[in-house]
Amino acid sequence: MKVLPFKIPKPEQEALVYQEDHEVVFYDQLHQHEEIQISYIVEGSGSLIVGDSINEFQKNDILVIGENIPHVFRSDSQVTSTSVMYTLFFTKTSFGKGFFNIPDLENTQAFFKETEYGIKVFSKQKKIIKHFNKLKNQSKIQRIGSLLKIMDLIIDAKKQPLSSFVYRKKYTDDEGKRMSAVFEHAMEHFNESVSLDVVAEKANMSKNAFCRYFKKRTNKTFFQFLIEIRIENACKLLYRDPDLSIAVISEMSGFQNITNFNRKFKELKGITPSQYRAQCY
Repeated sequence: MKVLPFKIPKPEQEALVYQEDHEVVFYDQLHQHEEIQISYIVEGSGSLIVGDSINEFQKNDILVIGENIPHVFRSDSQVTSTSVMYTLFFTKTSFGKGFFNIPDLENTQAFFKETEYGIKVFSKQKKIIKHFNKLKNQSKIQRIGSLLKIMDLIIDAKKQPLSSFVYRKKYTDDEGKRMSAVFEHAMEHFNESVSLDVVAEKANMSKNAFCRYFKKRTNKTFFQFLIEIRIENACKLLYRDPDLSIAVISEMSGFQNITNFNRKFKELKGITPSQYRAQCY
């Protein structure tokens, strides 16, 4: 399977694809596809990179990833033994070029606009999940009806973007493999001292060339991205283990001193680690 562009396996005449993933970990390689993806996380948790940003996903999340947005699902296998995700895949032209342009579906244009940076839904999850749970036993016509109902709920729901910047050019297969190797190394070694020499070598580039390449495609430096991974890991630990001290969490997340950890945490989250923990309990 090519890493990028990633093609959804489907019959040639299939306009709407319903897919169930039951895995120890979800497909954790950087990939993109022309289909818009609406996913319901049934079981599991982990990290999700969309465009330039790293996010957490967990049970009952509703996530929307727009067309050709590079993304990675990375399940946390230490939390649960199985990850389960139900997904609908479709394009703007799946049901004909003018289908979503008819006056009755005018509101869908707002949906498509918001998907350009990905969406995480924060309200109406129960109603959306109810529709997802019916999909398995529905006919193709019924599934199209359910898709429209899900889209309508998402349009009116509270939500936030999953990313702030998306590199709009389609990645070549070589570019996809290069960025996937870099992301994988960062996510596996974020709690260690990460060398730019090693990361550039993973990308088969010189340090200067890699820095320019990464910044162009993510709108941030590699070390800015690495700090975000470390802070997201710290958030998980603050939430999951109230007995761990802030100093220990700082060290486990790859920071060499707690002062720098506290400063970077507040820069990204707007509050201190202690305040974040207080909100969780």
